[in-house]
Order: sequence, then structure tokens, then C-alpha cells
Amino acid sequence: MCWSAEADLVAGAGIVAVGVACVARARTTPRLLPLAALPLLLGAHQMIEAAVWAGDGGTGPATVAWAVIALPLLPLWVPLGVLLAVPGRRTLLLPAAAGVLTAAALTYALATRPVSAEIRGHTVGYVLDLPHSSLIVAGYLFATIGSLLLCGDRGLTLLGVLVAVGALICVVLWRAEFVSTWCAFAAVCSVVLLGWVRSGPAPA
Repeated sequence: MCWSAEADLVAGAGIVAVGVACVARARTTPRLLPLAALPLLLGAHQMIEAAVWAGDGGTGPATVAWAVIALPLLPLWVPLGVLLAVPGRRTLLLPAAAGVLTAAALTYALATRPVSAEIRGHTVGYVLDLPHSSLIVAGYLFATIGSLLLCGDRGLTLLGVLVAVGALICVVLWRAEFVSTWCAFAAVCSVVLLGWVRSGPAPA
């Protein structure tokens, strides 16, 4: 999420460019491709939000597309990508399982409940009535951040720390309805991921 449609477009384009470089670098190592392609997904996500801004929020296709990526897709994509990138580490089965269960719950919620977006100053608020929301949030964080912190790879562990710190700062600013800054952290994390792809997995 960014603070305006223009910022979302610029950030999205930059993150997609980093994603192209990641995929090009990882193409000779197929097991790294899902994680390498993550910036492509994040960049597209930012561009979709630009359409949410342009439509003044609401419940249209852009809002639904944003929610599909943010909610069920990311908690599935990240832990499975880490599991492929760092094979043989059994502890990663736990966040992967959490990701599958969380994605299933969020998919059901999106299929049975409306999701809406509200423009709140320099932020966009997304509203979806989630049952057992605390449990789902815990599963989401364990699947995404937990998989990075538990993987035993130095570069991905650093990425996990950055995501955790960035998420905390972004949530504080977003809750204050001051400004949404996740796009900046997504850009930084994408550059870190590019460095990881270039250097290859390394033990922590």
C-alpha cells in the first residue's frame, strides 16, 4: 500500500523491474523461481491498488483483486517458496501448513463475504468481516514471516527481520491514518531478495 495512486504506480513499476531481474537471475535454478518471482507479485499488487485509489475505494474488481493477492495468495506463496528454496529443512513444514490453512480460511471468507476499500486520507483501508480474526492473523504472520526466520538461510532471515520491522512500522502509521508506507518497505525487501538471488542460499 502507498500514500497515493501515483506512488503506487511508481513503486509498483520499480518493484516489477526488480522482479524481472530476480527471475532472470534465478532461471537456471528452478527451485528459487517462486521466491524470485515474489517482487513481480508485489509490484502488480501495488499497481492494482492504484486502480483502487482511482475508483475511490468501493467493492469493485480492483478491490477484490487486491484482497485475493494480499489475503489467501501471499500466506501460501511465501512459505511454499521458502520450502522449495531451502529443501530438507523440516521445520519449514510448519509455516507451510499454517499457510495452507490460513489461505483456505481467507479464501472461504472472500467467497462468502464482501470486501470493501475506503480511502482514509493518505491510506486505504480494506474491510472484510473475518471470523476468528486473531487466529487467522497469527497463522498469516507465522506462514510469511515465520518461514523466513526459520529457514536457516542468512539472506532470507535478514529479509524476515526486515519484513517484521517494516510490517510493525506500517501498521502503526496506517492505524493512525497518517500515511501508508508499505510500498517503500516492499521495494527495500525486493532489493534484498535480488541480492539473495544473486548470491544464492547461504547457511545462517
